[in-house]
Amino acid sequence: MLAKPFETPVRIWVGMGFPRQLNTVADAYQFAVDWCGNSPEQKAAIRACKAALAGDIDAETAKGVFVAFARRKDILIEDGPIPPPTGKARPKHA
Repeated sequence: MLAKPFETPVRIWVGMGFPRQLNTVADAYQFAVDWCGNSPEQKAAIRACKAALAGDIDAETAKGVFVAFARRKDILIEDGPIPPPTGKARPKHA
């Protein structure tokens, strides 16, 4: 499988509020596969990443589907610099 880089990385929250940067379709695919759950958004992200890795769609299309999954799960870091880890859980949005 080829890495298929994103034009700009996707940044997400993992663990206890630690930021992680995903630079390629393969990174996003691995994250989606490892994510605990079985939601339609997760399944769509996995399918899109697999399609991009196979060359059926472009990396940016797969990225868009993955971003929708990350946003739905409230783990997407939208804009700005990635904050340093604090060791504290990030606050949940109501």
